[in-house]
Amino acid sequence: MTRHIPIALTIAGSDSGGGAGIQADLKTFGALGVYGASVTTALTAQNTRGVAGVFEVPADFVTAQIDAVFDDLAVDAVKIGMVSRVETVAAIVAGLKRWPAKNIVVDPVMIATSGDRLLSASALDALRGTLIPLARIVTPNLPEAAALLGEPLARTEGDIMGQGERLMKLGAPAVLIKGGHGEGPQSIDYLFSSGGVVQFAAPRIATANTHGTGCSLSSAIAAGLAQDKSLNEAVGLAKDFISAAIAAADRLGVGHGHGPIHHFHALDR
Repeated sequence: MTRHIPIALTIAGSDSGGGAGIQADLKTFGALGVYGASVTTALTAQNTRGVAGVFEVPADFVTAQIDAVFDDLAVDAVKIGMVSRVETVAAIVAGLKRWPAKNIVVDPVMIATSGDRLLSASALDALRGTLIPLARIVTPNLPEAAALLGEPLARTEGDIMGQGERLMKLGAPAVLIKGGHGEGPQSIDYLFSSGGVVQFAAPRIATANTHGTGCSLSSAIAAGLAQDKSLNEAVGLAKDFISAAIAAADRLGVGHGHGPIHHFHALDR
């Protein structure tokens, strides 16, 4: 059978409200012309106001999903999001090595936009020690970068530079520290790699509707890598996509809390 479309896999938690997690990843893949497959690590009962409950998918069923996808689909990139337990991390690491997977994007999801904690402390060491070294790129926001290093939140560009260099030592060849939680008129993301540091800036948009931004950015990068784009090009295109999706978010009018970004803004007439 002739292949016609790049394929990306998301391994993440489900968001019943549709704005983040697997739902956001699949919307992003589709919006960017990539076929999306999924492995569910957790089911969450959540909406734009917050997370009401989390049901962890057993590790052996995470394994079964990974094997089912890779046994049939030629996966070009993998995005990994919510992995809240040590057993889940171990299942994912074993699966990615078994097949083996390429173009792995790790988004270290620890805290939801609503403030709810999504990653147990016991899983943090496993994330740092076994999953991040498999990644082509890791995409923490400012609080996640600090948590991965056990350091205070970066307040200055110098702080960000130092944390980026230290995060590189965890084993991934590239780290993208996202600046959405920062301040100032520009939202600046910093890409650290062996080639140095590249900044990706966009005007900061005043809106409360940013639910799923981090999930969608990392999945947009995975979509670019699945399409054989260079890392810098994939990050740049992902930044443009997310900026436009945030700018159009208020047009959706979904929910009564932190609403989702507009993944299909390009189709909105």
